[in-house]
Amino acid sequence: MLEHLTRLRSLALRHAARDCPLSRVSIHVAAATSQPNPVMYTPMLCVVLQGAKQVMIGDRVLRYDPASYFVGSLELPASGCVIEASPAEPYIAVAMALDLECLTELLAEMPDQPVADTAGFAVSAVTAPLLDAWARLIGLLDTPHDIPVLAPMLEREILYRLLQGPQGGIIRQAARADSRLGQIRQAIGWLRRHYDRPVRIETLAEVAGMSMASFHRHFRAATAMSPLQFQKSLRLQEARRLLIANADASRAGYAVGYESASQFSREYARMFGAPPARDAERLREAEHQVDLAAVA
Repeated sequence: MLEHLTRLRSLALRHAARDCPLSRVSIHVAAATSQPNPVMYTPMLCVVLQGAKQVMIGDRVLRYDPASYFVGSLELPASGCVIEASPAEPYIAVAMALDLECLTELLAEMPDQPVADTAGFAVSAVTAPLLDAWARLIGLLDTPHDIPVLAPMLEREILYRLLQGPQGGIIRQAARADSRLGQIRQAIGWLRRHYDRPVRIETLAEVAGMSMASFHRHFRAATAMSPLQFQKSLRLQEARRLLIANADASRAGYAVGYESASQFSREYARMFGAPPARDAERLREAEHQVDLAAVA
């Protein structure tokens, strides 16, 4: 397994500075640790090749490193930070968006297995076959003319390895609309479309096709947060996007559904570590510094 990890790390580091022609794949490198950064996770697999990362989703804190991988099957508000990195040994990771259509096709060719209720995300130990498939996929960056034919096959193999692993239940549910996660995904889709409106749990339970008690239980099991906490994260992340685009704080708060400016400012600072205007200024300054570095 060490051989596969070493090869994969070398390939990823060599190609990290270029645009990745593998449409569902991204390569991440960081030479220093970072502060928690709230983001919206999409269904994905992430394998750390060097260093370590910590992710906070709801009330759960997950750490993953070269001995483990992260897999998520839902759209989830999260906060992640690199916790081990240095110029000499940078953080290196590869990630792949899950192709739910490919997963559905794979499941049709595999024996049926019972799907237990599971969380919408997890961390598990990496295996040599999974790393080997990843190394062959990233290795295609050395022969880009092979990508159109071979990349879909290798992505399919990676998904197959996931299905065969301890988190196969999570992956199976991601591809099944009639699973508990499929029902929760319907409610999450409704929340994403209506994040700026008052939420009635009865409505969400109806969208998910569950009783109120069942919906509460399964939503928290899948996302590690309540529906109202989920909505708050969506609102604040959208407000942050508006602020970076130069909206003023009161207008941004109102646009995402807050009626009280003080409540918006308080909850924003709790999530992002600074009041709205100061945080937006800090982010715009950071982007400006990156642009200057790119020109220099």
